[in-house]
Amino acid sequence: MFFRSTPVQPLPAGPGQESVWDYPRPAIWQPTPKRLQVVFKGVTIADTTNGKRVLETSHPPTYYLPPEDVQPDYLEATNYQTRCEWKGRCRYFNLRVGDRLLEQAAWQYIDPTPPFQPLLDHFAFYAGPMDACYVEGEQVTPQEGRFYGGWITADVVGPFKGGPGTMGW
Repeated sequence: MFFRSTPVQPLPAGPGQESVWDYPRPAIWQPTPKRLQVVFKGVTIADTTNGKRVLETSHPPTYYLPPEDVQPDYLEATNYQTRCEWKGRCRYFNLRVGDRLLEQAAWQYIDPTPPFQPLLDHFAFYAGPMDACYVEGEQVTPQEGRFYGGWITADVVGPFKGGPGTMGW
């Protein structure tokens, strides 16, 4: 479902693919049994088959990994927080491996809205600055944009919000 006033032409989804234009608005979450991995500086920061994904019209899925499947020694909580009208309040984390520091590379919802309570304390990672993020062994392409955290895989088609000229979507 997409808004008819949007000048965007959704790409057709092929067999085994989903169109982000069929995702709902407001956003929803759902569990995923797919293996999710985050690697930085050769270190596996997170690895799970117990993740959750958030789906929202025009966005590739954003994946949330449970805290027990994330290496906490590499994360440093920051004072930076934001609020999503649908998901609630979240805080951000720096990622440090050796002498390499990525500022605000991950986030987690610390005060989620009632529909998103299952995301409480789960971590999401920006794919762009990582060595790699994987969904079921496929290296993802990061969603464009300075604050979007979607992971693009071959089974998801767009066009995707985040690139130049897409703010009005």
